[in-house]
Amino acid sequence: NEKAKKLYEEGAIGEIVMLDMYNDRYSAEGSWQYPIPPDANPDTVDFDAFLGNAPKVPFELKRFFRWRNYQDYGTGVAGDLFVHAFSTLNYILSSQGPNRALSTGGLRYWNDGRDVPDVTLTFYDYPKTDTHAAFNASFRVNFIAGSGGGGGFRLVGTEGEMQVGQNSVTLTRTRLGMVPGGYSMIAYTEATQEKIRKAYADLNLETRASALNIGKTTWEAPQDYKGGHYDHFYNFFQGIRGKGKIVEDPTFGLRAAGAALLANESYYQQKPVNWDPNAMKLV
Repeated sequence: NEKAKKLYEEGAIGEIVMLDMYNDRYSAEGSWQYPIPPDANPDTVDFDAFLGNAPKVPFELKRFFRWRNYQDYGTGVAGDLFVHAFSTLNYILSSQGPNRALSTGGLRYWNDGRDVPDVTLTFYDYPKTDTHAAFNASFRVNFIAGSGGGGGFRLVGTEGEMQVGQNSVTLTRTRLGMVPGGYSMIAYTEATQEKIRKAYADLNLETRASALNIGKTTWEAPQDYKGGHYDHFYNFFQGIRGKGKIVEDPTFGLRAAGAALLANESYYQQKPVNWDPNAMKLV
């Protein structure tokens, strides 16, 4: 994330126009069908303590061991998976978050009693700020991806894109085609085509400098890198000791979680919802 943030701030992708995040899964465990111990029963599971202030329901092992699947105890894929993506996105862009969300999806396959969708798509609007242009973000989770699963986090800009992985960042920059030369020219005579090409050539739209500023580069973490989880804990403990700054403080965390939960608000209300990222409240 730090490398992606540095590249973005250096203008590596130009002005951001969209974010494409997806998380595809193709397994029962990945879809929250967690194993239930054979000795689990009312004597070994304190179901009443588990329910707490949640609605009272009859004893059910699936609710206890697979609690993520129920609105009574969790926030579905948005609260569980979107929040991490928002933490990354808002950190890279130094952003406060989106101001509008529209969500759709449904329960397409895992009809095991759950009442949260196993496929969800949410589209977010980010307003223009001092650190980024106005852009759109697409968040997708599919718990029955027949492709076998996978994931991606892609920042697309006017001059390139960054694919941010767990331990790598790949920057891709391509040439913006400014001179026509394909199907839009075939309706003209060859003489007219030549005049059009000359007129564009005189504009000098495709320079050597622009041609040299393209390609693909990947930065990978060192082999001895201990991983993001280690970094998270290290930074947190250093912050507690007064030796560093906490990145995801309560305000940062609320902005990430609030944006994620807009997906649920929109999905269950079946309409777009608006959010004030500065005041951190629905509007």
